[in-house]
Amino acid sequence: MSALSLRLPKTLHEQLRELALEEGISVNQFVMLAVAEKVATISTIEYLEKRAKRGSREKFLEILTKVPDVEPEEFDKL
Repeated sequence: MSALSLRLPKTLHEQLRELALEEGISVNQFVMLAVAEKVATISTIEYLEKRAKRGSREKFLEILTKVPDVEPEEFDKL
């Protein structure tokens, strides 16, 4: 583990404390979870952007030609 010194505005720090208390965890745990969620989100976006670059409209349309032209099952209808 490593330590991180962080300066927050007083009002934000108070909100952070309240939220951590409501969640039943420490402020450190709350901040760690928030950072982990943000890192996961950014990593996911980067992954999806890389995957999107590999795709093409032509491949997509080719795959669509293989989909049967039938009505969806009743449980799949909106």
